[in-house]
Amino acid sequence: MSNSIWSGPRLWKCTLALLMAVVMGMPNLSFAQQWPDRSRIPVPLSPFEGKVGKTYKESTEHWQAPVAAPKGAPNVIIVLLDDVGFGQTSTFGGLIPTPNLDKLASEGLKYNRFHTTAICGPSRAALLTGRNHHSANSGFLMEWATGFESYSTMIPRSTATIGEVLRENGYTSWWFGKNHNTPDWEQTVAGPFSRWPTGMGFDYFYGFNSGETHQYYPVLFENTTPVEPDKTPEQGYHFMTDMTDRAIARMKFSKSVAPEKPFFMYFAPGAMHAPHHVSAEWRDKFKGKFDMGWDAYRETVYQQQLAMGVIPPGTKLTPRPEWVKAWDTLSADQKKVYTALMENYAGFFAFADHEIGRLQAAVKELPDADNTLIMYIVGDNGASGEGGPDGTLNEIKGLNGINTPLEDTLKNLGKLGGPESEPHYPVGWAWAGNTPFQWVKQVASHLGGSRNPMVVSWPAKIKHDDKVRDTFLHLVDVVPTILEAAHVPMPKTVNGIAQKPLAGKSFLASFNDPKFKGRSEQYFEIFSNRSMYADGWKADAQHTLPWRQDLAPGNWDKDRWELYHLDEDFSESNDLAAQNPKKLAELKAKFDAAAKKFALYPLDDRGAGRLSSPKPSVPGAEPGGKRFVYAAGATRIPEPAAPPMKNRTWTLNAKVKGDGAKTQGVIMAFGGVAAGITLYVKDGVPIFDYNLFDEHTVVKASKALPEGESTVQLDFDYAGGGVGKGAKIALKLNGETVGTGSMEASVGGRFGIDTFGIGEDTGQPVTPAYKAPFKFNGDIKQVVVEVK
Repeated sequence: MSNSIWSGPRLWKCTLALLMAVVMGMPNLSFAQQWPDRSRIPVPLSPFEGKVGKTYKESTEHWQAPVAAPKGAPNVIIVLLDDVGFGQTSTFGGLIPTPNLDKLASEGLKYNRFHTTAICGPSRAALLTGRNHHSANSGFLMEWATGFESYSTMIPRSTATIGEVLRENGYTSWWFGKNHNTPDWEQTVAGPFSRWPTGMGFDYFYGFNSGETHQYYPVLFENTTPVEPDKTPEQGYHFMTDMTDRAIARMKFSKSVAPEKPFFMYFAPGAMHAPHHVSAEWRDKFKGKFDMGWDAYRETVYQQQLAMGVIPPGTKLTPRPEWVKAWDTLSADQKKVYTALMENYAGFFAFADHEIGRLQAAVKELPDADNTLIMYIVGDNGASGEGGPDGTLNEIKGLNGINTPLEDTLKNLGKLGGPESEPHYPVGWAWAGNTPFQWVKQVASHLGGSRNPMVVSWPAKIKHDDKVRDTFLHLVDVVPTILEAAHVPMPKTVNGIAQKPLAGKSFLASFNDPKFKGRSEQYFEIFSNRSMYADGWKADAQHTLPWRQDLAPGNWDKDRWELYHLDEDFSESNDLAAQNPKKLAELKAKFDAAAKKFALYPLDDRGAGRLSSPKPSVPGAEPGGKRFVYAAGATRIPEPAAPPMKNRTWTLNAKVKGDGAKTQGVIMAFGGVAAGITLYVKDGVPIFDYNLFDEHTVVKASKALPEGESTVQLDFDYAGGGVGKGAKIALKLNGETVGTGSMEASVGGRFGIDTFGIGEDTGQPVTPAYKAPFKFNGDIKQVVVEVK
């Protein structure tokens, strides 16, 4: 009974008393007076207050009720953008117009000292649980997970989400968009589903399970069921529009059925994370808008931030680092590529603002629109430098530690923003996007990685103030603020499990008090980039480079620590480490204490090494299995849960039944536009295609399938000697070799954000030789993959 809501002596007594009262036909006044006890969830039904006699004639009915939200509890919407710099939106002085964010700010409050963890999944874990990311076992991303508790990315039940707490207190809760908090080895039909959104307290989920998704070919789930878009890219499909439509429809439907019931909506688009997908219509709005280059961009934004009061008077603009080239030293080709990639990013951002504006407009039509608290967090980390020095049209290639030559991007600019691209802009634009700060996403040591703007609106409670709130806040402060606004306590137990204490504190008072004091201490750590803030001072140690997944520096003791007095130095421009070694030593000691308290250790700076290291097997599968058997229809299997077909030898055997030359379709597909493999049949002929970051090795059979049953076999003989090496390929039909080929290199890390499947190529097509999903029109009896 340890997991029962009735665990604990007091509740046992209440239960027994209630049962006695029912038997005796008497209401239990003691239990009634205690109900609802919100300190433990789920809260039981209200006490039975009717009368039970021997028959219904001597009895009185009384309906027990589920717990309702406290009177006056607001609707709550959290909007969380992805990979946005402090100096990108017009709302905070940037040069990308965001009129709908501007409008929300004109009705509420702007915050300029709000902080994230500096990277996606950990930020979201902290936001949803109100605990530091390491406490929620989310020290880094699930794709880089390791077998240490704080880095497993398996959010424990002792850190219940705000969705679950509100749902069990009378709210309905929804999650739209990005879910980067379910380990991808738990994302199959086999589950477990306890760490999916619907298992973490949300009534409904519509979105994708990963760090990013293709906006034209998203890997979509509705609750726990894979679904496909209802339109093609050619018909105008874009995930940003799709998820907004879904959110608006559900919100309106809920309020039409139960107008008094508040809702909690977590609205987390893939925007502005790469791939930056947007139509030419939106991209062309920015033609020539960034020809000034990133140096001039920063200066312009800096002056606007000062004029708008986004940054305090006297703030200095931090200088350009050595890892960003001066704009006026670039070649004409470099400028052409870099500005095109930035125009594409800005177009995507303007489009995302437009879609969120539709959501904002729909909120105003609700019967209780004024009692809707919107917390719009402009980025889960700073602008991303993961596009590398030159940017790319294939960012998955960069995440595998391989840079794309500029000339390759230049000759393929016609694909920019479209379904065949995976664009990311260069690190120089990310640096500029984080004006006035140093560094970029992943670099938790500095504010360029961890400081994001926030806008809060609540017409019933907040009066607009032009003065920017400068309260020092962190993601962990959001949960306690929402709970205070809803008059709901953080429960001591959830489903019988004792809860870790919240790490944050409510900033509700700041809505009406511009001088409200925020956090006095906060640690930061991502990828060994680390920092400690305490009482206006901040110590920083930068360690790794976001665009160098192949680099693991080690030697943590040799990191140079910097010291800044943020009360006097908003932008971290004046390093005081040499002048105040005593304060630096104090903060380093505080960091070590926080690291031990919140289970931060061990530090790990491996990039591609952690990405390619084996992850847990699908629960219930054979650990370290070497033989995988599938039937047709086994689709949407994420990469870590699929057969390990990289950096090793493998054989695929497919037993199929076809109709000779009329046979068409995919037998097996793995990956997508960025990289992947597919075995398919076209006009009866088996074909294997290995997409190595848009370089295709194709082996085509010399003969077609006969009518009836056949065996199609693919032997992939890996060369060995490390990761990403070459291979020899043999394609066989009914035991006869009908095609051979070879390749000098292969994918060493991951194919990307799409999945493995049998009988069709869901989502992104691995090859342009067919149109996805290109379902197999024959009968697939069985597909066996054996890993040697």
